[in-house]
Amino acid sequence: MSQGCFYLLPDDAGPEVQLWWACRLATDCYRQGQGVFIHTADKAQAEALDERLWQQSPDSFVAHNLQGEGPRQGAPVVISWQAPHSGRPVLINLAPEAPAFARRFSRLYDFVPPDEAGKQLARERFKAYRQAGVELGTEPVPSQTEDA
Repeated sequence: MSQGCFYLLPDDAGPEVQLWWACRLATDCYRQGQGVFIHTADKAQAEALDERLWQQSPDSFVAHNLQGEGPRQGAPVVISWQAPHSGRPVLINLAPEAPAFARRFSRLYDFVPPDEAGKQLARERFKAYRQAGVELGTEPVPSQTEDA
């Protein structure tokens, strides 16, 4: 059974905070030797996240690429707005809907934004994941030590 965590974003969090946390989670997983698939809402968000990962400090380097670029099997961290072509153990979802392929991953991360519309979409994703057999929990994001 897959396990998942919904991170509750702070009340003052804007869209950039979610991207910052996605980068931080991807970096943590990469350092632990876990492959990651980051599912974005669209191509523009995928490209923005790709650029943000390249802009991290050298000591936070994450080998990543957009799906379809780079090595044939992809880098350890792959970003796309489409379904994954190859397997990774970790899914970070940034899309407003729960992807149909979510249960293929052993670990799932998602976010609950502070606005009511975002919270409602997160509730729907939570329900969809649970119906797919994902064991879920929620927790606030840890305190930030860097600029978001």
